[in-house]
Amino acid sequence: MHDHHHDHDHHHDHDHGFSLGHHHHHEVDLTNVGATFVAGIVLNIAFVIVEGIVGVLKHSLSLQADAWHNLGDVASMALALLAFRMARVKSNQHFTYGYRKSTILASLANAILLLIAVGVIGYEAVQRLLAPQPTQGSAMAWVAAIGILVNGFTAWLFMKGKDKELNMKGAYLHMASDALVSLGVVIAGVVIAFTGWSWLDPLISLGIMAIIVLGTWSLLRDSLRLTLDGVPAGIDLEKIRSAAMRIQGIKDIHHIHVWAMDTTTNALTAHLVTDSALGEPGLIKVKNRLRHDLGHLNIQHVTLETETKNCEHEDC
Repeated sequence: MHDHHHDHDHHHDHDHGFSLGHHHHHEVDLTNVGATFVAGIVLNIAFVIVEGIVGVLKHSLSLQADAWHNLGDVASMALALLAFRMARVKSNQHFTYGYRKSTILASLANAILLLIAVGVIGYEAVQRLLAPQPTQGSAMAWVAAIGILVNGFTAWLFMKGKDKELNMKGAYLHMASDALVSLGVVIAGVVIAFTGWSWLDPLISLGIMAIIVLGTWSLLRDSLRLTLDGVPAGIDLEKIRSAAMRIQGIKDIHHIHVWAMDTTTNALTAHLVTDSALGEPGLIKVKNRLRHDLGHLNIQHVTLETETKNCEHEDC
């Protein structure tokens, strides 16, 4: 057991108080994140405008649908960027956590927004399938091909941060799926250009809608869970329990609460029942040891209450 502690000496700042090392590294991360989002937003807004205009002029519903799809991503990036700015606002008397939760609300708002767009385009697609309109396939193919480049490049920008943060992951997944959608539109455009099958256009747009719904569903589910202070994905209460019980001097752990403070930071509060023979220095050691181990389980903000007898059943 003792060796384990030495392996992690580089982590030592984690062991004292509120994992200062972590937050410091966070700040650096976020400036980078901000720049990535701004680049992604500017690039994609330009493309959405082009795609939307060509879609309307050439009567291509799949280009319009794809423009909506891309606009949804611009919205998600803009919301995420706003949320990052909010997450860095210092806490105050009215908001003791600052505005970190806004990152979670941004994810939720974005999911709802996209589902509304789906309804609008879906309705239009059904109308078009009943009464097909001629579309120009070659224009569709060219614009969508530009879309593949734009989306591919943006996805590449977000690749680094996607495992660290929910909004980054959202942006990355959107962009990667957009590149695939654009590829579908290119193929449809080429086919329409050679065969004149205009009904392919609304059909593809319905496919794009399905992709938006599938992508948005998990975003909706995750952001709702965090909005309701649910235990963040990837955190297992049993693992937390056994991490605590492995430490000598801890007899029991209960009243465990885990929730997300924002899309990157998780918090935990718990009651520990400790060995009464520990004394003050021993108690501090045990707490720091647990804090350090919880850091490895992706919990950055730990508040522990200790007691020497089990208060779960007795009124103490």
